[in-house]
Amino acid sequence: MAPQTEVLLIAVVVAAACSLPGVFLVLRQMSLMSDAISHSVLLGIVIGFFLTGRLDSPLLLILAAATGVLTVSLVELLHRTELVKEDAAIGIVFPALFSVAVILITRYAGNVHLDQDVVLLGEIALAPFDRVTLFGLSFPYSLVVMGTILTITLSVIVVFYKELKISTFDPGLAAALGFSPGLLHYGLMSLTSIIAVGAFDAVGAILVVALMIVPPATAYLLTDQLFFMLIISFLVGIVSAVSGYGVAIKFDASIAGAMAMMTGACFLLTFLLAPQRGLLAIFYRRFRQKFLFAQRVLLTHLVNHEGIPSNEEEDAKHMEISTAKSRSINSIFPLGKSDQCHLHQLHHYLCWDIDFTYKIVKQAQKQGLVQIENEVLRLTSSGRQITTQTFTQ
Repeated sequence: MAPQTEVLLIAVVVAAACSLPGVFLVLRQMSLMSDAISHSVLLGIVIGFFLTGRLDSPLLLILAAATGVLTVSLVELLHRTELVKEDAAIGIVFPALFSVAVILITRYAGNVHLDQDVVLLGEIALAPFDRVTLFGLSFPYSLVVMGTILTITLSVIVVFYKELKISTFDPGLAAALGFSPGLLHYGLMSLTSIIAVGAFDAVGAILVVALMIVPPATAYLLTDQLFFMLIISFLVGIVSAVSGYGVAIKFDASIAGAMAMMTGACFLLTFLLAPQRGLLAIFYRRFRQKFLFAQRVLLTHLVNHEGIPSNEEEDAKHMEISTAKSRSINSIFPLGKSDQCHLHQLHHYLCWDIDFTYKIVKQAQKQGLVQIENEVLRLTSSGRQITTQTFTQ
């Protein structure tokens, strides 16, 4: 297998492994916890290295996962005192643990391949050179580790899907049904810690955070169903990894940085174009609601003033505050002789801009809600029916 193919395969496996548990972190509003865990587990790695003198010892993975759980426990302990909020507690705990790890590395492990720059940024291009032999075949060590972690992650989600779903959306109901929300919570945090540690050597903490949060956040904009959210997050993570690798090769850039950038690009496109929660969809709904409300106001005005001549004193008052453009129109259609439903005088009574008034009238006419006879608006049967329904609601 070519090194380029192995690099791409490692990236895909890492993206898949990170994006799945990230869904539950996003839904539980614990996105910052992934950042805290991915940095604080460095302390467990350092302690494990000092105890074993090896970087490939399973003890490093165990101690790193334990450090992740310790981070979560300390954050919750601070938060339960009600003296600090949860986000502040995260900001207190993980920099402290991470800084201790950095001090230990720079002081006692300066000549070892365990520096903070590699841990934070990672270099996935070098991952294929660290190999392990299984069943007589040579595989990249990172691919074996992350493949195993991905298998464990998929198994946990499949087996405990119902429990994770209920405890995520309603911890009280989960407890009432006999589940243990606390145990599920710490299990999820332990799994997150293991994934972070496993991905350290290949991609670094920054890409771990990006793959763990951005794909689930993207999926959240596209669906409300947990099952589909997991699938979409999984696919977005893989697409980001593959496209990021292509961008890095094209522009000779950092592979991990390009992958992180592509997760942001996927989120940005979804943020703009999502059918329900996208920015353009929201603007369109607001724009449509504005015209729909104005149309209801127009229909209500017509049903209240059909056949009623306007009051000359009120018309004179409107005449005083009208614009020059309005006066030129009113010289042709004098207010005192006009109806409150007259096409060219309607904007006075509704206090609308002339152009906006014409747009609303034209829209209502196209929908068959009003008709114009001798430049006077009249409700159609459809318009009258809609107005009646509005009043009865």
